[in-house]
Amino acid sequence: MKEVAALRREVKKYIDTADEKTIKMIHAMLEVEQENDWWDELDPEAQRSIERGLKDADAGKVTSHETVMKKYRKWLSK
Repeated sequence: MKEVAALRREVKKYIDTADEKTIKMIHAMLEVEQENDWWDELDPEAQRSIERGLKDADAGKVTSHETVMKKYRKWLSK
């Protein structure tokens, strides 16, 4: 993984050559991030649920999309 300093240099190069629309989108994204962190706005139970899901995924306790679709396709086609 690239070091943060290297990523900053790379991002700065992109910004220096970006068109107006892209710059405005980046600015809006960064402005929103500084104002609100969506994680902090979640209720504690939702945060715990997400954290449990991430731990399960890290432990390999997952079911593939293909497996789920095979099992539940009959209910989705109605």
